[in-house]
Amino acid sequence: MENIETIDSVCTYCGVGCDIAANVDTKENKIKSIFAHPDGVVSQGKLCIKGKYGFDFVDAPDRLRIPRIRKSFLEKNPTIKDAIGSSLVELDDIWYETNLDDATTAASMKLKEIQANYGRKSIASIGGARTSCESVYLFQKFTRHTLNSPHVDNCARVCHSPSLSGMKRTIGEGAATNPYNDIYNAEFMIVIGSNTTEAHPIIANRIIDVARDHDNLAVFDIREIKLHRFSKYKGIMPHEANLLTLNMLAYVIIDEELYDESFLENRTKGFDDFKEKIMNDPYANPNYYNEIEGYEYLSKMIRKVAREYALKKSMIFWGLGITEHIDGSYAVMAMVHLALMTGNIGKSGAGLMPLRGQNNVQGACDMGMLPYFDPDYQEPKEVGLMTPQLVDEMLEDKVKAVLNISEDLTHIHPNLNKVNKAFEKLELLMVQDLFMTDVAQRADIVIGVKSAYEKTGVYINAMRRLHLSQPLVKSDLPDDWEVIQLMDNKMGGDASYVSSEEIWREVQKVAYRRFSGADYHRLEKHRKRGLQWPVHTEDTPILHQLDFRTDDGLGHFHYNQYKLRGMIKEIKEKKLTGYHLSTGRTIAHYNNAAQTSRSESLMKRYDEDVLLVCEEDAADFTSDRVILRSEFGETTPLTIKITDKVQPKTLFSTFHHAKSKINALFGDARDEVIMTAAFKTIKVEVINC
Repeated sequence: MENIETIDSVCTYCGVGCDIAANVDTKENKIKSIFAHPDGVVSQGKLCIKGKYGFDFVDAPDRLRIPRIRKSFLEKNPTIKDAIGSSLVELDDIWYETNLDDATTAASMKLKEIQANYGRKSIASIGGARTSCESVYLFQKFTRHTLNSPHVDNCARVCHSPSLSGMKRTIGEGAATNPYNDIYNAEFMIVIGSNTTEAHPIIANRIIDVARDHDNLAVFDIREIKLHRFSKYKGIMPHEANLLTLNMLAYVIIDEELYDESFLENRTKGFDDFKEKIMNDPYANPNYYNEIEGYEYLSKMIRKVAREYALKKSMIFWGLGITEHIDGSYAVMAMVHLALMTGNIGKSGAGLMPLRGQNNVQGACDMGMLPYFDPDYQEPKEVGLMTPQLVDEMLEDKVKAVLNISEDLTHIHPNLNKVNKAFEKLELLMVQDLFMTDVAQRADIVIGVKSAYEKTGVYINAMRRLHLSQPLVKSDLPDDWEVIQLMDNKMGGDASYVSSEEIWREVQKVAYRRFSGADYHRLEKHRKRGLQWPVHTEDTPILHQLDFRTDDGLGHFHYNQYKLRGMIKEIKEKKLTGYHLSTGRTIAHYNNAAQTSRSESLMKRYDEDVLLVCEEDAADFTSDRVILRSEFGETTPLTIKITDKVQPKTLFSTFHHAKSKINALFGDARDEVIMTAAFKTIKVEVINC
């Protein structure tokens, strides 16, 4: 067709990181369709509905295109208003519009005042997993070096920080060990805490293909999910039973001497102590499930799964159903223990696969957008605070300014009533985003930026694969790094990059252990394939083939006992009352739905958050909509759907729409090591509307 050009890039949604191709009308500067090439290494020629249809956000009519400054902010800061007054244009009762130069001038003036009044650590930067590696790198560099504040964090805090924590402590590297296509070489697979067909469908395609042919899949979850249809072992667990179940698998492997003695002797340490502790732990014996009414069958199933896992080339996959618990880091360590005991790591078809959420959350962590790591996971000059700690600091008037890139902080974080109170105490909240998200509506300064489909940059997916995006359409909006560079110069920094490629060259030098050989030229050459870090002369599809990335090169065992609590405690004591809620995604939407809600075809499929209710509990639900209430807050009315896919006395809801206020239900319960919120279970009261 005339004016239609096909442009290759990378999907803007989940951590699968699919290669995409867009048919673009160059005359209209408009994306007409998106597809995947048949030879795409990640996509395999297929895209989920978000990747295929979720591009309407690019030219949505409510796209944020002109910087905004809150009127009340300028009334409180008359000096700033005087400095930029000539550019202000009234938008409505709340906002002025201005230009980029004056918006960043206003922000820098206020940042200087805040640091003068409250000290250098009174500023925090949060976000960046939705933008490119180049922008994230500069974001943390600007914060740490120009602002001299150690407080940087990203949305891994509410998703896979426990994966990084648990894997790093045991094997020295907190990333997926294998490429996705190793699924085809696996003889056995365990999926736990991941609704893969909804959250990571292109990976689920591979798992299902293999499971259909070989009947070699075990799936553990708290409700029945689509993946169970293809599983040999259909494990439905009570809430908060991950560590309990994983330790039981290890118990069986030890008790039946199914472990790999040679691997343990040559490549690990601490097994003898681990063995002694687990064999003397009453919670680790699978017989314990015989005491949990309704779940007794797991006692025998766990033994069967453990045998197959130990005696075959096996892979384990997990998602937020593992990490968003108080023992998330410990559960990750327990999965690593299984791999170490059986030698199921460091080879094709055997390994550990954390299924990352955001399209560049792996990259954001690799770039050092974490308070306790510099780029390349090096030790920073000063360790900062994690987001939950920063919220407490806001409430105590110690953190007074937050810079935010594309993380809807007042929607996706827990204990929203507390978060909102904290953010109200800030003297400056500056947001860079595509739309007026919930947090942007609360901001003092909001700057619209390019989307992933309008800029060049590196994105790193859940299997460590780097893809270089290129613009599908032209945009005169700034890239995130360009806004940061303006801020840097106005705060006394000397950033003078002329392109994202120039920033990436610096990344290659600073983070050379992973990226020294991954220049733009090679990434352009391998745009459809990508390159898996570490990349030097060649890339590295499989990690840990010879040794682990610990100081001594060995895999380490650290036993963590399950703690009786919650639903399991109630069942055991025959005191199961009320309802236990869990949350998760649906395939049609992505996290806060900021992008997907702009696509009519996706909204038709799922235009509100729906509450799943067990058919055995239907009598308690006397209306079509209910409010859920916990000790921390309550939702707005939710439409209910009666189903046989959830267990009695349990509920399930998605969290995509901010108006639902699902996260207001959750308090400060969080991973004991790394403070990731315990989003996967909360006891709630049901109020019929």
